[in-house]
Amino acid sequence: MKTLITYCTTHGCTEKTATELKQFFGGEVLLVNLKKEPVPDLSSFDRIIVGGSIHAGQIQKKVKDFCTQNIDVLKNKELGLFICCMEEGEKAEIQLQDAYPNSLLQSAKATACLGGEFNFNKMNFFQKMIVKKVAKVDDSVSQINHDAIKRFSQQMNQIFNPFMFFV
Repeated sequence: MKTLITYCTTHGCTEKTATELKQFFGGEVLLVNLKKEPVPDLSSFDRIIVGGSIHAGQIQKKVKDFCTQNIDVLKNKELGLFICCMEEGEKAEIQLQDAYPNSLLQSAKATACLGGEFNFNKMNFFQKMIVKKVAKVDDSVSQINHDAIKRFSQQMNQIFNPFMFFV
């Protein structure tokens, strides 16, 4: 199986997550940072996973544009959608629902919120000031959810066998 993992990262969290996710898939797996690399021909992939990080409640514009421009192709692939964010539970789920078109969410084999991080070493002064004020965080913190990454990959790797219900 040939897998494409497309993502956008602002401070590196989504890139770390995509790289960790890659190790759970067999076959050929290609990572593409939508900010830096051209998107290959999507028709040559069996599975496509799309991810991005949430900033001020929104996913990156490049991720939104990628999904909008390729919506018909994505709906006909084995699709996975994820976000990286610092929210948890219902708030994270709302951010996930807001990040992607509803038709993609409905056709996705798996969706997930995979945690997030505030990396002060990669933030500018203004970003640090906002995080300190809004999130009340004074230093770098990582809440990448490695168990959620593993569960997401397991969902993507599941093979549906309609005959297994008759055993």
